[in-house]
Order: sequence, then C-alpha cells, then structure tokens
Amino acid sequence: MQINNNKIRLNHYLSNAGISSRREADKLILSGAIKVNGKSICRLGTIIHINDIVTFYGSKIKIQNKIYILLNKPKGYITTTKDPFNRKIVMNLIPFFSKYRIFPVGRLDSSTTGVLLLTNDGFVSEKLTHPKYKIKKIYHVLLNKEIKNEDLDKIRKGKIYLKEGKVTVIFVNKGYTKNQIKIGLYIGWNRIIKRIFKKLDYQVIQLDRVYFGGLSKKNIKIGKWCYLNKKEIENIII
Repeated sequence: MQINNNKIRLNHYLSNAGISSRREADKLILSGAIKVNGKSICRLGTIIHINDIVTFYGSKIKIQNKIYILLNKPKGYITTTKDPFNRKIVMNLIPFFSKYRIFPVGRLDSSTTGVLLLTNDGFVSEKLTHPKYKIKKIYHVLLNKEIKNEDLDKIRKGKIYLKEGKVTVIFVNKGYTKNQIKIGLYIGWNRIIKRIFKKLDYQVIQLDRVYFGGLSKKNIKIGKWCYLNKKEIENIII
C-alpha cells in the first residue's frame, strides 16, 4: 500500500518487484535476506522511500511493470521458478521470464495440466491463493474406474475428511465418460483432488484444471500461453 510522499511498505515493494507475494515477502524480511541502503531489515511493517536501494541476497531489485501470463500447463512440468534436480519447469515455456521476475501463482503438480497464471504482481497472487478469498477452481478428473453414486454422494455431502479437516465442494458430477468427473471447490489444499479420490479407493489417471478464479484455458492449446491485460485481471479479482 502506498503511504505518502513516495513511501511504501517494504513487503509491498517486494511484491511489486516480482520477488514474491506480500505474505511470502514478510518471511523474506524476517529471514534477513532483504537490505535497504545496505542495512538488513528484519522488522515487519517497515516503510521505505520509493527511491531507497533495496537488495535481495545482494542483488538490487526495483518495482516493475505488471505482467500477467495465462498458461495451459502441459504434463511433466514442475510449477516452480527453479529446480535443483534440473527437471522441466513451467518457466521453460516462457522464454523471457527472468527479465520480468514472473512466478507461478499457486501450484499444480507435475502430472496435472491446465490453467496456470504467471505474474510479477504479488497482490494478485495473494488474492488468488489466500483461503479467505475463496477462489473457485474447477477440475476435470479421469479415474481408473467408474465411480459409484454413493461415493459421489459422500463427496457432495461433505463426508470426506482429510488431515486438514472436512472437504466441502461446490459441486461434483459425472462427466461425458463413465470414468470422468467434474468437480468444483474453493479449497486449495495440496494435492486435494487426488487425495479425495484416493480416500474412496480410486486412482486419478488424469487431472486437468479448467477454471481458476475467473480464468479458463479456452482457445489456449496445451503448452501455449497468452498475455492478459490489467483490466482482465481486475475483473477477475474484484
């Protein structure tokens, strides 16, 4: 949030520089990774001048123009900005990503395909991932066998419990084939779709996210991407 006289909170500065969301920026500040004018800053709520010199692990950073990229993620790519094991990452599909410090919003595991937003806008990232905003997600799921109607009812009625608590879905229906399921939910727990069906003794063969907070992959081929403008993003997060 801009304060006045060209001053800004440090965590907001970091998110606008494309380093992380504001929530993650607080962790970076507490870790001592951020310096302002050569001095380590470890206090949350710190306000700096817009022209102060800010460094992240010794590298100078600055606020950037916002960029929003919608990717139809293919199978076999890790949703991260770097990987120590040299596996394929989604950033490999965006050839200029390092120039803009963009990062993926949330995570899809390697075998999951579909809608993924990449941006350098920490505010938008937080809006789309923080549980309090209840962002809608829709998945197409292919199972190893036809699901029983009683198992569908268990999901609909909130009778599935995982370690985080009761699973509440917006809807769950059979798809076009006997093994296909369409499911919508607000919850963003790690690997939640696969865990729901594993609890009922089904194996997820394919998982495709077709909708995420107002974004869909319509007209975007697998492995391809397109730019979104600021107005499109604002329409999504309002």
